[in-house]
Amino acid sequence: MRAGRILRRGAVALAVACVPYLALAYPAPAPDPSLPPSTVPGPVQDLRRKMNDADVNALTFHSMDQLFTTRTVARSGAVWELPKADHPLDLSYSYKGQQYTAEQFLDRTYTNALLVMKDGRIVSEIYRNNTNQQTRFMAWSVTKSITAILIGCAVQEGRIKSLDDRITTYLPELKGGGYDGVTVRQVLQMRSGVEYEERYDFANPGAAARNHEQALVRNVVRFADAARTIKRQHKPGEVWAYKTLDTAVLGWLLERVSGGSTVAAYAAQRLWEPLGAERDGFFIMDGEPGVGREFNGAGFNATARDFARIGQMMLQDGQANGHQIVSPEWVRESTKATGGPGPGYGYQWWIPNDHAFQAIGLQGQYIFVDRATRTVVVKLSYFPNDDMGPHEETSAFLEAVSAWKPR
Repeated sequence: MRAGRILRRGAVALAVACVPYLALAYPAPAPDPSLPPSTVPGPVQDLRRKMNDADVNALTFHSMDQLFTTRTVARSGAVWELPKADHPLDLSYSYKGQQYTAEQFLDRTYTNALLVMKDGRIVSEIYRNNTNQQTRFMAWSVTKSITAILIGCAVQEGRIKSLDDRITTYLPELKGGGYDGVTVRQVLQMRSGVEYEERYDFANPGAAARNHEQALVRNVVRFADAARTIKRQHKPGEVWAYKTLDTAVLGWLLERVSGGSTVAAYAAQRLWEPLGAERDGFFIMDGEPGVGREFNGAGFNATARDFARIGQMMLQDGQANGHQIVSPEWVRESTKATGGPGPGYGYQWWIPNDHAFQAIGLQGQYIFVDRATRTVVVKLSYFPNDDMGPHEETSAFLEAVSAWKPR
């Protein structure tokens, strides 16, 4: 019972912190005369400003390739077949003193897709709202956890010599700004100390809101370039604060150490191909080919089954489809709490209790892994922007489905 309370209490904090793109539709601001004019058509810009709205996000969250320039993360080779043994989700869960069925959960928490694995087998797989096994869903900040896996690959290959190296060892462009003196480890932990509040008040825009508009809506700057001039707010390592910019810097780092490649190409080579993904994934971009970068802080898209493969790989200590994708030591280190709200945060993974970890994205995207019960859950959702209740309720459901034993 105590573990469940911890998980739910942590979920409230997670929901509040996990809002990298809480951007409701807003009027187009006047162009910044210091920046080049946008080549993105006006109607497309408007759609990007509205993409998180509750009346359209059930559709937009699996249609990002219609709204953005994308870069493919190509699959190749043998697919990692996931055995399947369908079972009815004959479980209930408790939320705010009431009991609900799994069927009620799907509607109450705005579910597009739900996939449950037990002991390496798919035991339930549900698609709704014109989606299916081939649909590729926007991961939002689940992408951060995928970025951490790729950093682990780069460390394993010796491309990153040490997590305690300063980020400027690899990205000298960041010297003189807030990231000067910050280590790779501190960026992974969201302890960079830079002055970047994850706030999206477009009526009174701060650094994050301006970056959203200029990089992702208008494509006139690169998202990670804000790191060049950002100021320092806290001493590196002292204060945990959730910042999508930190993850964007990790993407820039991957681009740099991969030998002139791209984040998407490195992800294909080191993760997607050995994982045995069954369909190409893709990143949305912050600009056209030749200038744009992958939005690795929140912009990866893939099928529910391929997200489940990531979860199962992490459950199996980095092993998947006959390949050791990342070391068991990295899996353990990256899913160990080092700060953050509630029970904790690791290297871009949320830690709800002492036997589970999860990747969480805006408006209800989840890869949940419970070591104790050998459970992986993928939930892809379209939460209303202003309602944190579905996050709390999802935590209650995850506790119940983790303990559930299919008959």
